[in-house]
Amino acid sequence: MSDTATVPRPDEHESELKRSITGRLLFFYTLGDVLGSGIYVLIGLVAAAVGGAFWVAFALGVAVAAITGAAYAELVTKYPQAAGASLYVNKAFGNRALTFLITVSFLAASMAASGSLATGFASYFAELWAGPPALLVSLVFVALLVVVNYIGITESVVINMLMTFVEVFGLVVVLVIGIVYVAQGNADFGVLTHIDASGDYGSPALAVLAGISFSFFAMTGFENTVNVAEETIEPYKAFPRSLVGGMLVAGLVYVLVSIAAALTVPVETLANSDAALLEVVKAGILPFSTDLMTTVFSVIALIAITNTTLVTIVTQPRILYGMAREDVVPGVFAKIHPVRRSPWVGLLFSGLVVGLLLVIGTLVTASGGGIDLVGRLATVTVVLLLAIYALVIVSCLKLRGQDEHDEIFHASAPLLMVGLVGNLAILGFTVYDDPHSLIWCAGLLGVGGVLFLAEYFFGSRGTGSRTPDLEEA
Repeated sequence: MSDTATVPRPDEHESELKRSITGRLLFFYTLGDVLGSGIYVLIGLVAAAVGGAFWVAFALGVAVAAITGAAYAELVTKYPQAAGASLYVNKAFGNRALTFLITVSFLAASMAASGSLATGFASYFAELWAGPPALLVSLVFVALLVVVNYIGITESVVINMLMTFVEVFGLVVVLVIGIVYVAQGNADFGVLTHIDASGDYGSPALAVLAGISFSFFAMTGFENTVNVAEETIEPYKAFPRSLVGGMLVAGLVYVLVSIAAALTVPVETLANSDAALLEVVKAGILPFSTDLMTTVFSVIALIAITNTTLVTIVTQPRILYGMAREDVVPGVFAKIHPVRRSPWVGLLFSGLVVGLLLVIGTLVTASGGGIDLVGRLATVTVVLLLAIYALVIVSCLKLRGQDEHDEIFHASAPLLMVGLVGNLAILGFTVYDDPHSLIWCAGLLGVGGVLFLAEYFFGSRGTGSRTPDLEEA
């Protein structure tokens, strides 16, 4: 590009956050967050929507998400700073109101995801010990993860990597069960091509689109990775390989696990189960005690949920930290603990909001609100993130030729256009299928109103940014 303005790359040492995340840790951070708990808890909904070919929904969903991840990889190598999508939109459009809306939308999505996962954790925990109230389990769960995050990012990422190994092991167990079942000669491969067009959606295309919509919560998480850019060693080298590579590996695992589940257990059984992968274990194909396998797999699912929730809680205060330096939210969120080097004010705020969300959601459910809290919060997360993903791709295309340097990763422009259309199509269908999710989205976005008023009336313009390039964006 002959008209490209080349500038020196940003100084990697200007961050106040501690750089301790290697490329290998970043890969497992991405892989663990994308794999996460979605495949453990949502696969039944996808099977119910699509039929035996529900692996197609996972494959197409991961493809759209991976293209979006390529846009993130380009932008994070161009701007290796905290704040992720909010920063990119701010760079592309320079509109404080739009930047603030994206910031609050991402926070709302992350907090809704944390609430959904914490509720799911309590449900799985009740399978092992039904004594404590579910709300108490959820609140203690969130509080413990806040403490881990406060201790430090290195500890959080190392714990994330260890839990990733455990959750991958659980998925490997499912794959082994599928392989053994096929080797026994019992598998009917015809089920893998069956799409149910007789259900609520009436056509194969809509059934697959519904499956992608239901499964997309399992595809999210990669966007959290860019928010640790200022804590990553050599981010220009680490992010393209770790971010895109982690998503592709996760996508392959999703497809293989889906195929194994469809071959091993009747689709109707998967569709009617709240823990569909547990049905694969209960099939008794491996020569081990079914009760023991069920208990072990339940523990693995708890670890998977913990892993995903840890990453969402890591992300929330870092969004606030990054945008406080951009004068979009109050400057108090840029405070760093002098010893732990953690953004502790944002962390406490995030933990309190997630806790309040759990309390309100539990009260609504208990009063006969007629909702599935896990499913509703997952849908809210997907709606908000799909809108953000589409705008990030637009920002990536708009910023082409600006702030270029030799180490920037460039995504394919035609692929980015495909990703943009894919995100908008899934978003439109999700809202059409569950319009009440917009009410919850609006409620969560209302939290941002408090931050907006605080910055508008009490903030001081220009005190948040530390470097001239942020003011010039």
